[in-house]
Amino acid sequence: MLLRISASKQQGLSSKPRQSKVKLLLWLMPFLSLWLISGYKQIQSYFLQPEAILVLGGEEERELFAAKFAQEHPKLEIWVSSGSPEWYTNRVFAKAGIKKDRLHIDRQATDTVTNFTTLVDKLEAKGIDGVYLITSDDHMRRARVIGEIVFGSRGILLKPVPVKLGRKPEPIEKCFRDGARSLLWVTTGHTGATLGQSGGFINKK
Repeated sequence: MLLRISASKQQGLSSKPRQSKVKLLLWLMPFLSLWLISGYKQIQSYFLQPEAILVLGGEEERELFAAKFAQEHPKLEIWVSSGSPEWYTNRVFAKAGIKKDRLHIDRQATDTVTNFTTLVDKLEAKGIDGVYLITSDDHMRRARVIGEIVFGSRGILLKPVPVKLGRKPEPIEKCFRDGARSLLWVTTGHTGATLGQSGGFINKK
């Protein structure tokens, strides 16, 4: 009898580490899935031949960089989402010799999430399957998270082109927050912007 009790205790003790490993694996599964998806997206973007240039406004350096980049890709149309005053953006691209019919300036966006949600329908309607994504290097990680969710929901791929400003990447918390807002938009059509007016959900650029 004592031997049976002892054996059952040992079985109970040995099952606990197994249960812990299973719980840990279940907890890690979403992160592993995101890592695999991210890796797959990076491979896709490597072979991608974009059909347009998307510039996220917010800093003058992005538009100046984009104007030079557009010179090197003369067949691509350029979309600038918010950012500098429209007259200034027009002047930057005009000085670079970019024809006005290639340039589309959209002023609807109020933050990084809406940079994507306000343009995705327009790009999809034009049959665009891939874009060069231009933004500053410290902002690129968050922009990619949002873009891969929002644009990815319509089959539009991103090829990141960071503007190197030498700053540290934004806090990872911003990626999680805006990733959640992007998923909310995909499922409900709302960006969650109003939730941040009282405190911490929304961010500017």
